Formats: sequence, structure tokens, C-alpha cells
Amino acid sequence: MSYTETIGSRTYRFADLKTLMAKASPQRSGDQLAGVAAASEEERVAAKMALAQVPLNTFLNEALIPYESDEVTRLVIDDHSPQAFAEISHLTVGDFRNWLLSSTTDADALTRITAGLTPEMVAAVSKLMRNQDLIAAARKRPVITRFRNTVGLPGRMSVRLQPNHPTDDVKGIAASMLDGLMYGCGDAMIGINPASDNLAAITKLLLMIDDFRLRYQVPTQSCVLTHVTNTIAAIEKGAPVDLVFQSIAGTEKANAGFGISLTLLQEAYEAGLSLRRGTVGNNLMYFETGQGSALSADAHFGVDQQTCEVRAYAVARKFNPFLVNTVVGFIGPEYLYDGKQITRAGLEDHFCGKLLGVPMGCDICYTNHAEADQDDMDNLLTLLGVAGINFIMGIPGADDVMLNYQSTSFHDALYVRDVLGLRRAPEFEEWLESMQITDARGALLSASPQQPLLEGANDWMGIA
Repeated sequence: MSYTETIGSRTYRFADLKTLMAKASPQRSGDQLAGVAAASEEERVAAKMALAQVPLNTFLNEALIPYESDEVTRLVIDDHSPQAFAEISHLTVGDFRNWLLSSTTDADALTRITAGLTPEMVAAVSKLMRNQDLIAAARKRPVITRFRNTVGLPGRMSVRLQPNHPTDDVKGIAASMLDGLMYGCGDAMIGINPASDNLAAITKLLLMIDDFRLRYQVPTQSCVLTHVTNTIAAIEKGAPVDLVFQSIAGTEKANAGFGISLTLLQEAYEAGLSLRRGTVGNNLMYFETGQGSALSADAHFGVDQQTCEVRAYAVARKFNPFLVNTVVGFIGPEYLYDGKQITRAGLEDHFCGKLLGVPMGCDICYTNHAEADQDDMDNLLTLLGVAGINFIMGIPGADDVMLNYQSTSFHDALYVRDVLGLRRAPEFEEWLESMQITDARGALLSASPQQPLLEGANDWMGIA
């Protein structure tokens, strides 16, 4: 089905829904690289106007990537709930935007329709929204998950403590971990990107974190971000695996490039569940995504990069994840050129993930060859804090010495919590107070030799 829109004396024609979606996307370098972007701002406006008139039920009948050739499309269509969709089935994309922003649409309403939304519907409506719209609508939709603590409660924001090391040195990682904990970070998880996929090294890191967690009774969860097949192997060998990690994308071909399928993810999910390590819940999958991953694998099929990204959230949703992280600026300026594009993408990803019922966090980051700086990240950090982000990254000095990119620091987490009045996960908050790291209000206490976490820390690091 083709679509048209006239502006003045010029009529724009869009061959199909996939083309219309791409042309309606805000400007970004990845879509330009793929050759799917609007050729002018006028064409972009025409595409938005045409997209606003498309009925939501069109997305159930016109697949952007064929059902027969893509298992993600099959997942989206097969899992769609007509009952949940009924409440909004009469709306166009433009009407849906207005419904989302209405003062009468609350968290209960957004939760009711979640199973009736497809990624394409959500991506489409985001293309019609200003940044403030994305913030206002996402803020209405908390997504709460539980493992050893509770993440995503309104008024709270968690932090993934990321103590990476370029050689996986256990003492170096332990030192960064302790540093982050003393700043009150780590309630989302303690997550290490290993420099090596060696199973013995991965297991050593898992054992170190688990030893620390048990010794100090820390109500958090750990993850070593290795390929899911390595995690399955570690589980089979009895390693203390909490969260199961995998990078995912929005098409079957892109996921194949990651060496995964829905069947493999199901196997990993069941392996994680079999350990029964959660105490307050059993959300245990940790997924990372990022706009541009499908294009970089030549697996986008002419679909714009943001819509491909949102399709990845349907994959995530299938496995009841504890955390989903859009690593928004990590892939590089080829896909998100500058601070403005990174900011827009981060707000889009958070909004779209929340509408689909996914517990979204964001690695607010950029590579050193992007046209961005830490001021851009401060802006996005603040905007996402207002929008109700589930978690952000906590990295020593905001500079990851292993992955070689810029993100957010322990101090950045203190800033956004302070200015927006955001608190930590409740179980973690109580632990910090009991360890004399924070007071009852969550403010950091001055360091002193009496702090239990500091007592004996050198001895513990010596045996780690």
C-alpha cells in the first residue's frame, strides 16, 4: 500500500509503510548511510503528516519485514493480544499520540494496552513526538522488576556499577567495585564487561563478586557480560550466575550475527531460572541494544534504525528481563552523529521500551570520534531522570578504560539523584544505611575507619 501527502504544490509519494516510517524519522546519520532517510525537511514533514493518518491496525496487516522470513516478526504477530489492543484499535497514529499525552491516560491505562502494542506502532508514534512528549509519556509508565532488589519504582533510579578492567585483573575490578559502592552505586547490578571470553576467567569474576556479596550481604545482583553460550556453560559448571546477558537486535538476521536465536535465548532463560538465585523475584535476563546494530550487520532490510531498535524490545519482552540497556551512543557517529542525535535516540528508546513494558535503562555515552561531549551527556542524563529511567551506568571517572568510551560516573549518579530527588532501590538503600555509607535520607556519609564496608576491605581484596 502506498501513501501520499501534499504540501503546497508538491505531492510526496511513499511506496509502502516501511518507506513512510523511514522518511518520517528525525534526522540521523545511520538512516542517511542506509539511504532510507528523507531527502529534505519538507519531505520529512510530509511523511509525518501521512504517518499521523495511518490507522494503528494497519501495522497488524502490513509487516515491514515478512512474517515468513523473520522470527522476530513472527514473535510480534503471534504474541499480539487483540483484547489488549481493543481499547485503542480505532485510533490512527496521530490519535494515539494525543491519547498518550492526555491527562486521563495514566499508568493503569498504559499497562492495560501493553500486550496490544507492536514495536512498529510504538516506533511510529514516537516519530510524531517532540522530546518533551517522549519524556511526559514515558514518565507515566513505570516498569518494575525484581531479583534481589526492586528496580523501577516511581521516584527511584538505579545504577549499574561497571568496574571494567583492560586485563580482567580481579583486584583492579574489586577496587573499582568498592569505589562505586562507597558512592552508593550498584543497586541495578554489578556488571563486568570481560576483556576475554575465557570461561575460567569469567567464572573467576563471578566467584569474586559472589564472595563479596555473601560476605557483606549486599542485596544486588551480578553479571559478567559474556556471550549467552558461555553463560549457559558457566551455569552447567556450577558458577554463581545471577543475571544472564546477551546483546540483541530487531531482526532474525541481525540476531544471527550475534550468534543467537529465540530458541537459544529461551534455553538460557530456563537455565538461569533453574538456579533459583533470586530472593524477591525471578526477573533475570539482562539485554543490551543500540540503534544501528541491524544496519551494521546489513540486516535491516530497508527498515529505519529506530524501528529496528524497537523490534529488539519485543525480543527482550518475551523473556521477562530484569534490565534492558540501550547503549545509545556506543556504536558511533556513523549511526548517531552528534549530541543532538544521541539525545533524541536515548529519549526515543526509553519511551518505546517503557510503552512495550520493558524495564529500560540507558548507557548515556559517546565514542571519542562522535561530535558530542560530556555536556551533551549531562543534558541526556537529566532528561532521562525526569522521564523515569530505570537505571544508568556508574563508571569510574565516566571513562571506561576497557571499552574506551565515555559514559556516566558515580558522581553523575549523585548529581541526578540530588537535583531530581531520586532514591535508590529500597532494599539497597536500607543496606547502604546499615553499612554507614549513607544516612536515612540517602545522602553519603563522610568516610571513616568505622564504616563496616571499609573494615577489612584490604584483607578481602588480598584473598579475592
